[in-house]
Amino acid sequence: MSKEYKRDQFTIYTDRKKVDAEAVCSFLSKSYWANTRNKDTILRSIENSLCFSLFKEDIQVGFARLVTDYATFAYLCDVYIDENYRGLGLGKWLMECLVNHDEIKGVKKTMLATSTAHGLYKKYGFDAISNPELYMILTKQI
Repeated sequence: MSKEYKRDQFTIYTDRKKVDAEAVCSFLSKSYWANTRNKDTILRSIENSLCFSLFKEDIQVGFARLVTDYATFAYLCDVYIDENYRGLGLGKWLMECLVNHDEIKGVKKTMLATSTAHGLYKKYGFDAISNPELYMILTKQI
């Protein structure tokens, strides 16, 4: 079920059809975490995620997506606010909408991997892993 949130001239949509794929691909191509992803991979990741697209009128200025089963696990990724719109509290608002979204309220574990913005994520309940030996990652493509 798609939802929209409004604040002043900004709107967050969870409808994947609203994603401006060109804007998301452009931003991710400049990010430290996704700059080697090709467009097809980005489009496929959007199709298979719960997406939060932040717009100022008809211009996409932010994005976040959750890879989730909606019950036990979610992985938060590709969070960004366009540099021209930072400092307006939009990242906080995006996170508030995301963590309070009805479809994921009961998810038991939500993870993210980031080297920046730890303070922002900590405000929404994220914390560093206390026992990293519990987690493993597949390092080869299947």
